[in-house]
Amino acid sequence: MKFTPAPLAGAYIIESEPRADERGFFSRAFCAREFADAGLESVFVQANNTLTLMKGTVRGFHYQLPPSAEVKLVRCIRGAVLDVIVDIRPDSKTYKQAFSATLDAENRHMMYVPRGVAHGFMALTDNAELHYMVSAFYDAPQERGLRFNDPAIGFHWPMEMTSISAKDDAWPDFDEGFHGVAAFVGLAQNNDR
Repeated sequence: MKFTPAPLAGAYIIESEPRADERGFFSRAFCAREFADAGLESVFVQANNTLTLMKGTVRGFHYQLPPSAEVKLVRCIRGAVLDVIVDIRPDSKTYKQAFSATLDAENRHMMYVPRGVAHGFMALTDNAELHYMVSAFYDAPQERGLRFNDPAIGFHWPMEMTSISAKDDAWPDFDEGFHGVAAFVGLAQNNDR
């Protein structure tokens, strides 16, 4: 696997290295040893699958506060998405900045989302399907989110949004107290370990 650092500390784009022949190809989607050797989280407790039916749908931005803060490893297995992460670690050089990458079934790239970084995506095609692994179990009291159009983030989506959940649309404007960002101090410097 090829691990390319993203502009946000501790985040990576991960490329598989398929071995192909006349039958097709084989590649690893995850290897605990390779992740550990790269200094990344290598223990995931849950794998999730999401299907987004309509192009332009936005999901996120989601994260969990400590002690349930999670690392996510996100891959698109059908269609295409613009995968977006937002740094909410207050002592990070890229605090409140976003990074995005196209993940699709053709490039098979993965986004490694460290703790203290919110995650969301926009479906670029109908029937966009993601498979992602998380390092912590879902913990409803620790769940938080940023609204897709929060002016404090100022992320510009590539097309008009066609659908969003009521929950994601209702997150309040960015507020350090509500959003619990103080809990993430030190994570950017520790490369998410």
